[in-house]
Amino acid sequence: MTRSAEVRGAWAPGQPVVLQAGQACGECADCVRRRSTCQRPLTRGVDYAGGWAQYALAREDTLVRLPDHLSFDQAAIIPDAVSIPYAAIVEAGAVRPAQAVGIWGAGGLGAHGVRLARLAGAAPVIAVDPLPTARERALAFGADLALDPAAPDFAQAIAEATAGQGIHAAFDFAGVAAARAQATASLGPGGVLVLVGLTPEPLTVADSLDLCFRTQQIRGHYGSGDDHVEQLIRLTSAGRLDLTPSITAHIPLSEAADAVARLERKTGDPVRLVLTP
Repeated sequence: MTRSAEVRGAWAPGQPVVLQAGQACGECADCVRRRSTCQRPLTRGVDYAGGWAQYALAREDTLVRLPDHLSFDQAAIIPDAVSIPYAAIVEAGAVRPAQAVGIWGAGGLGAHGVRLARLAGAAPVIAVDPLPTARERALAFGADLALDPAAPDFAQAIAEATAGQGIHAAFDFAGVAAARAQATASLGPGGVLVLVGLTPEPLTVADSLDLCFRTQQIRGHYGSGDDHVEQLIRLTSAGRLDLTPSITAHIPLSEAADAVARLERKTGDPVRLVLTP
């Protein structure tokens, strides 16, 4: 990290930092009014340069100081692989202790969703994934139960795990229509479905009358806030959250394209791959 005379804040060259995955546009109505939300958030590596780079420019308000004893490995995956499910669970889903939570899709985001739901005190935490390896990982990450969505006794298993009350907060990390339909059907009275996995597929509610009668809700979710990354750094630094098991491998920056291909094909069943300069 280097510092110019125009940089605001108590920053010094050499300080270890982690970068937010994006930044506020600074021009929309909410930014002008200095609200915490932004109508047109910008994503690093998509809307501006610096996604995969040995050196990158960063606005000072997108820097978060990294404690000396927290490894760059763990810090590197907090935005967005951990901060997105964290924001979904504590904000969009508003999960509280002892509430039943369902995680549909136990991949790179959903696996962290399992850990974070458990950290929030959810009970039981139920993971749903068609892949046996993903279900095994979910159990290792703290799920109380891992189910195959195609199992003939799926609905019965949900009922037994929740004492017939159904799931309070269901999270779709898969972005698959079938997962959303099954998650909605698993909700109990007042239950909430949070859509985390992004997909252009239409959203269909099979029985909107029942959804209204049982006062259930469907909520969209996107990204995370600056404070979520800061909170996760504190939690990880304090030992409340160990992200070491999420680092599947280290790959040279020059092989970034191969790393993406490994994630797409699930080669070696990776959670997260860390690129090294």
